[in-house]
Amino acid sequence: MGSATTQALAATTAALNDANGVDLDVARELFAAAGALGETPQLSGALSAAVASAEARTKVVTDVFGGFAPVTQSLLSTIAVQRWSSTDDLISAVEEVAIRAAAVAAPTTDIDAELFEVSRAVAGSAELELALGSRLGDAKAKGVLIESILAGRASEPTTLIVSSLVQHSRGRRVRTLLGRALRIVADQRGRTVATVHAARALSDAQISRLRASLGQRYGTDVALSIVVDPTVVGGVRVEIGDDVIDATVSSRLGDLRQRLAG
Repeated sequence: MGSATTQALAATTAALNDANGVDLDVARELFAAAGALGETPQLSGALSAAVASAEARTKVVTDVFGGFAPVTQSLLSTIAVQRWSSTDDLISAVEEVAIRAAAVAAPTTDIDAELFEVSRAVAGSAELELALGSRLGDAKAKGVLIESILAGRASEPTTLIVSSLVQHSRGRRVRTLLGRALRIVADQRGRTVATVHAARALSDAQISRLRASLGQRYGTDVALSIVVDPTVVGGVRVEIGDDVIDATVSSRLGDLRQRLAG
């Protein structure tokens, strides 16, 4: 991520946090805008063009998204006037603000925990992952599939996030999309995300113990993002912030070989 995008994202997130009237309809409109930008290079190029004036880019937002709620238009205008390192970064920013808006709209809903469970379900079913991730599949059909699967099992904000992402994946893997969404929601809630690499899916008991242990160690609420990695030989490797906790068998064997060689 370029420095321009880092600064632009900070400004955009601040605008969202200062906005009034952010609800699920706003999140839904932002997801729709991200989809339109991803499917229309001329539109995304017009909003990310550094040579165009801020006024010109704001006018594009008004002309194209004038039917959206005022708060949605305001957020899109904030995004449009920023300087982005690339057009893809601008599209990703709209998507990120949509995810954050869904979290803001439902402050008491444990969205990151629900996203984690959806990610586990996808990781445990090759058939489901293929159905959602296939580039040949119909986008609307993927959204309908998610809505049918999550009906009664996940909240409306979580269903909106997952359905929107799988319909506009832009070539990204489903688990990558879900992991990013989880990290964004956790960040919006002020939580720390730990990425856990394990050879196989962890049980509920293992997840609870790991979350409690990390929470106690770091003194904060920790959300987990599990990555099933067959190259991990026993144990787990945890990445949290700049820290890496490597408790895998392969790591311990490597340490033993170094000691024997020394």
